[in-house]
Parts: sequence; C-alpha cells; structure tokens
Amino acid sequence: MKTIFVVDDTHLNLITAKNALSEQYNVHTLLSALEMFDLLNDIKPDLILLDILMPKINGFETLKQLKADKRYAEISVIFLTSKKDADTEALGFKMGVVDFISKPFSKLVLLNRIKLHLEMEETIRDRTAQLELRTQKLLRLQNSMTSVLANMVEQRDNLTGRHIERTTKYLKILLNSMLDNKVYIDEIHGWNIEMVSSSARLHDIGKIVISDIILNKTGKMTADEFEVIKTHTTEGEKIIDSIIADSGDGYFLQNAKLFAGSHHEKWDGSGYPRGLKGTEISLQGRIMAIADVYDALVSERPYKIAFLHEDAVEIIKEGSEKHFDPELVKIFLLCEKEFINVVTE
Repeated sequence: MKTIFVVDDTHLNLITAKNALSEQYNVHTLLSALEMFDLLNDIKPDLILLDILMPKINGFETLKQLKADKRYAEISVIFLTSKKDADTEALGFKMGVVDFISKPFSKLVLLNRIKLHLEMEETIRDRTAQLELRTQKLLRLQNSMTSVLANMVEQRDNLTGRHIERTTKYLKILLNSMLDNKVYIDEIHGWNIEMVSSSARLHDIGKIVISDIILNKTGKMTADEFEVIKTHTTEGEKIIDSIIADSGDGYFLQNAKLFAGSHHEKWDGSGYPRGLKGTEISLQGRIMAIADVYDALVSERPYKIAFLHEDAVEIIKEGSEKHFDPELVKIFLLCEKEFINVVTE
C-alpha cells in the first residue's frame, strides 16, 4: 500500500483527506512541516500533499528543504491551496511541485488526482528501469567489442603485455582525482568516467596496421622504422572514423579517437603526429600521455629494465611543462601511490 503524507495546519482538512484516502492508502496527517520532517526520519512516503499557507514554515520553504535533501528530493509533492493564481502556480512548478489541488477538495477529486500521479510515477520508474537495463546491456556489448579489438593489438605487440588494461586503470585513477580536486572540472564534469575510460582501451588500435617485424623489434629502431611506428596514431584515428561512419556512434568512439590520435603529443609541441602544443592537445590525450609513459617506464622490455615506481614518478615530475600538462602532473603526484597497486596486480 502506498504511503501519503498530508501536511496542513487545519484539522478539518486533515480529517477530510484521511477519510477520503485511508481505504486505499496508508495516510499520515501532520499539522506542520516540522512534524513532517520528524516523521521523514522513520518513514519515506510515496507522495506528500502539502498546504502552502502554514505558520512558521510555509509550503514553499518546506518544498525547498525537501528538494535540497538527497534523501527526499525525489518524493512527489502536490500543493494544497485555497489561493491558486498564475504566479503561485509558476513558482510552484519551477520549484518542483507536480500539481495543485484546490481547497476545499472533494473525495473524488482527491482520489483521482493522486491515482493519476502515482500511476504516472510508477510507469516512469518502470520505463526508466527498462532503459537503464538496455543501456547496461549495450555498455557490456560495447566493452566486450572494445576488449576484443584491444586484445588483438596486445596479441600482435608481444612487448607490451597487459599495457592496455593497466593504462585504462591509471586513466580512471587520474580522472577520479581530477574530479576530487576540481582540475579541468568544467571539461570533465559531464563525462561518463566508465565510458571514457573504456574508450581509452582503443588508444593503440592503430598498431594493427603496423608490420610485426617493426612492432616486435627488440633492438633500437631506425629512423625510418620509428616514422612507421608514429603512424599508429593517425591510423588509429582512421580505423575509429570508419567505425563511426558505419555505426553512427558518437560519444564513445569520439573519445576513443582523441585518445588514439593525441596520446603522443607533448605539452611543449615536440610530440607527434601533429606537433600540437599545450591545450591544443585534447584533454584525453594529455591524460593518456601520463598513463602511457608511466606504464612504459615501470614495465620491463627486452631493451630495458623496469624502472622503480619512485624513479618513474620523478621522470614524470621532471617532464612537467615539457612532455606533460603541468596541472595533470600535479594530479598525478596526488594519486601516484594508487598506481603501485595496478603495477603489482
């Protein structure tokens, strides 16, 4: 049985509402907003019928307090009022009230309006749940396809074992620290962190087109071979562009393209493929640059030993304003201890 709070400073209105609703709903009648907030500590109603003109705390102030509290913000509120003018309605709807019921009210009007709103809410909740379920299924499918593509790169590049998995985790650590410390917050506050992090798994997708001989060479590369390796950035963009053209996907693949195309750019303009400088480089590329370099430093290769974490931290610190965005280096230094857990997994 649905629970309804009726808040009104007139006993007669409370009695009328209780008599009208108690057969179909669990009704709590309250003489003031203070009584209502006390009861909210123990019971969360499905709907609140709230008088506007009450002493001490009026309906508008009560509504404001409800909407400001995460525990109660989603509870639907219907205003009860004997004075319903255009300005009152406009303010009420702006603040989040779902409807107005004029006093004195009849049993039939009260029951029908409440039934309408509760059924509407239930329908919205059901459809929202269905949409969320479909979204989760699509996200799992997307992540699965991304993993397959990323694993194809890993299997071809024998020298970088689990690089993609680790850099994705580093990236998420950096993004969460950026949110916590409000760095570039205007850019990232609307990002879906899970989706952006997952899209970063495609940052090396362009290596699929690089020759195995060059990709897995254990010795020092020639200048020409390095020029070929550098093309994995632009080749990655081309591959992702072709997927976008076929699928029409926007957010996920656009992020993936930025990671692929700009993670080897450097803050001072000496990187590749375009020699971008400073904030000309996408934020995705600037974040991935730190994750990518850190992983290369602490990983063993046939041509190098693995650096200690502390040494890798110093190298990235020294690269501030040269290789790396100085603001992101500060973020890295705040969360670098978390990177150790990824390395040792």
